[in-house]
Amino acid sequence: MSQQHSIWQAFRHGQDYMATWPMRKELAILFPEQRYIKATRFAMRVMPAVAVMSVLSQMAFDNYDALPQAITIALFALSMPLQGLWWLGRRSRTDLPPSLASWYREIHDKIVSEGYTLQPLKSRPRYKELAQVLNRAFKQLDKSSLERWF
Repeated sequence: MSQQHSIWQAFRHGQDYMATWPMRKELAILFPEQRYIKATRFAMRVMPAVAVMSVLSQMAFDNYDALPQAITIALFALSMPLQGLWWLGRRSRTDLPPSLASWYREIHDKIVSEGYTLQPLKSRPRYKELAQVLNRAFKQLDKSSLERWF
């Protein structure tokens, strides 16, 4: 039961991370998140229709012998957005490597020094906290402040 619970939690964390990560061209070359988010959003829109069409097309042409393959394709298509959400959820809970952790601290300190309130600095930041800090930095800091990092 806890395994199922953790999988659903990973999906939920993935949705939250997808909503938090700033979709900025400056970050696209540094992190794979933007590609995963775009692919996951695309899969969420398109793959349910692909799944339905794969099954209905076989039924429409009375090709019931191919229905098992069509169902397999439909299940695979439906799993694609879940794969993206799972990856994003796992990534959001992963500790930052030391180089990114120091970058997180620098940006956090800059936001606080500019007078904005922010969650307390984490001793072991994860990608989730990096996303939150980056999101705030792009919203609240001016371009000259961001030039140091981008």
